[in-house]
Amino acid sequence: MSTLQELFNRDGYVLLRNYLDKDVINKIYTEARQIFATQIKRVTGKTVDIDDKDTFENAMFEFFEKDFDGFVSTGKTVQHSFSLHRLGVDPVIENLLKDVGLSAPIIGARAAMQFNSRFLSKDGSKHWKLDAHQDWRTGQGSLDSAVIWFPMVDAGADIGALQVIPGSHKIGLQASSTSGYQGGITVELKDEDFVQTEFRVGDILIFSAFLIHQSGNNITNNIRWSVQLRYNNLDEPTFIERGYPMAYIYKPETELVTPDFPTVEQLKEVFS
Repeated sequence: MSTLQELFNRDGYVLLRNYLDKDVINKIYTEARQIFATQIKRVTGKTVDIDDKDTFENAMFEFFEKDFDGFVSTGKTVQHSFSLHRLGVDPVIENLLKDVGLSAPIIGARAAMQFNSRFLSKDGSKHWKLDAHQDWRTGQGSLDSAVIWFPMVDAGADIGALQVIPGSHKIGLQASSTSGYQGGITVELKDEDFVQTEFRVGDILIFSAFLIHQSGNNITNNIRWSVQLRYNNLDEPTFIERGYPMAYIYKPETELVTPDFPTVEQLKEVFS
């Protein structure tokens, strides 16, 4: 058993320093901001420099307020960037999964990008700050399923980096509410049991899907940009016995998103 697997089995997580290529991370971060910048210009009329952090993120907040539906659609679109999905199946990720014990890793859910800020929250929603939870409840895959999380900006307590309870992956699936985006654990937890993680760009956290964790509180005026990747192990006996269940359901809209679109003339123009 590797040292990484021993740490993973003991604590339920391993935080690896300077593990990912910063250029790879920046490619994902840049591609996402460029997609948002296109829609920011459409909605606000502003051409923003994506590298001017405060100005760009203020424009993000303005876009959110002026066209919520457009913001949500753009947020969904960035989840499908090539750079994000390339990383999700990169050998560096596959090898890490094998190092912690997933002998035959397979994608458990689509790669996900998150951009969390209280200024990107509507009607008191807590989408930007998740309560204590276990990711296995929404995935329900192999018992050794693992989650990889990393920020695309330096992240500590002030911007809401994850807080984890070491060893909590061994205490079973905890009772949880089912309301909201992510049901929170309903049993009482002690604040002092949580460990605050700290990241520099390039650091990566891999943890058991049973590990109890929560979002920190982003008290800054900036966005916490992060990536989450989920994996199952095809060799895990109970996963095989249960017929490789897939709890995530992806389906298309039943109606046209844009009514009376496209026209014949628009198609002719595209394919002229």
